[in-house]
Amino acid sequence: MSSVFAPVRFSVLDRSRTREGHTGPETLRDTVALAREAERLGYHRFWVSEHHGVPGVAGSAPTVLAAAVAGATRTIRVGTGGVMLPNHRPLVVAEQFGVLESLFPGRVDMGLGRSVGFTDGVRRALGRDKGDAEDFAAQLDELLGWFLGISPTGVHARPAEGLSVPPFVLAMGEGATVAARAGLPMVIGDLRDRDRMRRGIDHYRERFRPSPWADEPYVVVSGTIAVAGTSEAARRLLVPEAWSMAYSRTHGTFPPLPPAERVEALAMSGKERDLYRSALAGQLAGTEEEVAHGLESVLRDTGAQEVLVTTSTHDREALLDSYRRLAAVAGIADSTTRR
Repeated sequence: MSSVFAPVRFSVLDRSRTREGHTGPETLRDTVALAREAERLGYHRFWVSEHHGVPGVAGSAPTVLAAAVAGATRTIRVGTGGVMLPNHRPLVVAEQFGVLESLFPGRVDMGLGRSVGFTDGVRRALGRDKGDAEDFAAQLDELLGWFLGISPTGVHARPAEGLSVPPFVLAMGEGATVAARAGLPMVIGDLRDRDRMRRGIDHYRERFRPSPWADEPYVVVSGTIAVAGTSEAARRLLVPEAWSMAYSRTHGTFPPLPPAERVEALAMSGKERDLYRSALAGQLAGTEEEVAHGLESVLRDTGAQEVLVTTSTHDREALLDSYRRLAAVAGIADSTTRR
């Protein structure tokens, strides 16, 4: 294990990506199964995400799914990456996390994002619009206030008030500034644009103000990491997600993940091919040695305390193998779990 990895935590964010030929319910059960494997391998956290009305994502209720994950595991921290706060009333979010923390004390994280629905139709269905994201800082303050018992309404969030649920801010756009002002840990991606990531991290550290939640900056870098026996096998893990990203940019909808072999046989338009190649480029994928070298570079560049891995693909066995290999690279897997 590299000395660079020794103080670094490694965690998993599973976005419950649906796969061609598989149902949404199967996908959610796969997420729970992956959480059990991540715990066995020694990963620090397992987070789930929030998406609404997206054909390619089954995870629409992250606190419900987090409860299922926590109930199926024993020691791994469980949380959200994240609950999209503009979609919800802060009181309700506080109540949900208060229930989670009450049921699974000392294991729950509250990852929070500022995005609203993916399309105009979803935003209308949620009763939200793009402007709601502009109120994220105020929504975050209100949410944290419910845990501290300082709401001006005189209402108390039960059972959240007085509980300590670690909050994290997903730093998309202005998220780094919000995280710094609130004195919260920050999650930032993606690994493909290292310069932009580094600028966001520098901005966050320079403006960080200590808070009841964190004494000093805490940086989590997130992104896709694929590990396999050969460089080509690792690259093929990226193919389904890269194609889905390209398809969403050209068709306006995010589809289920296709098998890599089907993507490779497709006749793409020029624009689709460019977007597909762009989505493949710059990802952290390769053999154990190649990924170890790439990770060392990321960690030296960013000084991050934690890596949150967000890999999705159609081949479930290959995905599980990738997480096993990464655990060995990071030195978090003991001799009984390495393969």
